[in-house]
Amino acid sequence: MTLIKGNRLFPEQIKIVEVGPRDGLQNEKMGDHKDVYNAINKHTNVSYPVLVPNVKGLEAALSVGVKEIAIFGAASETFTRKNINCSIEESLQRFEDVMMLAKQEQVKVRGYVSCALGCPYEGTVKPHVVAEVAARLYKMGCYEVSLGDTIGVGTPGSMKIMLEEVLEQLPTEAVAVHCHDTYGQALANILLAIGMGVSVIDASVAGLGGCPYAKGASGNVATEDVVYMVHGMGIETGVNLTKLLEAGEFICASLNRPNGSKVARAMSKL
Repeated sequence: MTLIKGNRLFPEQIKIVEVGPRDGLQNEKMGDHKDVYNAINKHTNVSYPVLVPNVKGLEAALSVGVKEIAIFGAASETFTRKNINCSIEESLQRFEDVMMLAKQEQVKVRGYVSCALGCPYEGTVKPHVVAEVAARLYKMGCYEVSLGDTIGVGTPGSMKIMLEEVLEQLPTEAVAVHCHDTYGQALANILLAIGMGVSVIDASVAGLGGCPYAKGASGNVATEDVVYMVHGMGIETGVNLTKLLEAGEFICASLNRPNGSKVARAMSKL
């Protein structure tokens, strides 16, 4: 079901995928994912996905009982070669092996497409390449594919063009967006995506996680800011904003980092 807001259609509810524990903390001094996974208190009906680059990584994840993983491709040849030392096609072939083992072990797999709206090396990325990579990931068994604006250069205009290409090949319910706020466009891009029917949004509590390709730039969009925006639109998330703000303050104090959420900073002064 959708809600009609003015002349636009919006979902009644969206799912927030919290990427703070991985994307947000990847630049911090942390243990191996096996150590982290074993150390956390895990709750029933909560998914704790682990990023897996290859079969060896999946085998390590399986050894500690991981039930969901994420694999990450990219829509840029140069980025793929610099990041995992292979071509886009070679990376997808590697993922086929990961998917085979994941299916055998009944492990859910989520896919990512990096550089969906721009590349730090190539600049503009062709939308049809994003769509092709996303389609390959979906067809090989990823239940959902998250489209990442890795360097945060996207605008609602480029987001619209890219999503139009992707949604010709994937069902809307299998598409998520992962926006970085380097140029302050993340909320606008997310709003555009929601207006096009996307109902899964990646976000990081307190905006943790800087953009590794733009020194000093902000990175992930803050979960608090996304939740505040969509709640103001009458869209449900199942997220308690008060508790989310508490979690953000806790992790920022623990890391001795400033809170990157504008909502958190504003509400702390009320």
